[in-house]
Amino acid sequence: MTNYAPLIIQRADPFIYRHSDGYYYFTASVPAYNRIELRRSKTIAGLAHAMPRTIWRKHESNSGEESELIWAPEIHFINNAWYIYFAAAETTAFDDNGMFQHRMFALECLNDDPMRSEEDWVEKGQIKTPMSTFALDATVLQRADQLYYIWAQKDPEIFGNTNLYIAEMSNPWTLKSVPTLLSKPEFEWETRIFAVNEGPAILHRNGRYFLTYSGSATDENYCMGMLIADENADLLDANSWHKLSQPVFQSDVAHHLLGPGHNSFTVSEDGQTDLLVYHIRNYSDIKGDPLYDPNRHTMVQAFDYDESGVPVFGKPVRFTEE
Repeated sequence: MTNYAPLIIQRADPFIYRHSDGYYYFTASVPAYNRIELRRSKTIAGLAHAMPRTIWRKHESNSGEESELIWAPEIHFINNAWYIYFAAAETTAFDDNGMFQHRMFALECLNDDPMRSEEDWVEKGQIKTPMSTFALDATVLQRADQLYYIWAQKDPEIFGNTNLYIAEMSNPWTLKSVPTLLSKPEFEWETRIFAVNEGPAILHRNGRYFLTYSGSATDENYCMGMLIADENADLLDANSWHKLSQPVFQSDVAHHLLGPGHNSFTVSEDGQTDLLVYHIRNYSDIKGDPLYDPNRHTMVQAFDYDESGVPVFGKPVRFTEE
């Protein structure tokens, strides 16, 4: 089985994309939250030693949007162009809802090689939704010629921090349809300390779309849930999605593998094994705000499916140094 525990230390919100050029592209939140890095390798193991390339830096502090707290970048290849989605704030202060002030943004690469230069990446601006509230963790789903945007956002009228939404896009940086609410924190395991649904990721297998996400506070309570939709369903209809009532991946407290979540998916080098990419902590005694503790590490592990074709992630794999 393909497991890397950890693959890269101090990289939270990890995203790995395997491109048609045979390279794996990796990006994640850096502990300083001040830039976006890319690294690439022909192998997953090679990502651990690949030289990171900074492709974008935050604006000068206190200069407006995109000047603070750069979170959770993802790299995608859409319509023959590279895009990066990320969240950024204009200040580290909280808003009137007691939350950070993040909004969602997109970058487009003007070169075929996304690693070549910072100058190749241009800002496409904020991806605006009908609510001007805390929003983050966007990913995209492509089905034929349709492009969907899936993200987490605060609705002041709904209990909790963030819910999950989906909307169709007219281009890779503009929403086309009215957002559909897919999930809100409602179960006990989604509402520990903070009521959260965030970090959506899409897996298309066995005639279905599996939408994983993370819930609760970002300490040992953090865990993953899942929604399922038929691949031919109306993805903008909330009734097309079935939400599981139990978490699908959670802490292994006995082995100090705590708070697994904010995942993505990739495949092994031979294309035969599906891989879960996520971050985790290996201790619970966090000083201060867990957000500013840098020790969330990127993990990669293989997973399988049950008889009905639903992913079974098992437990977090133990650190190789143990």
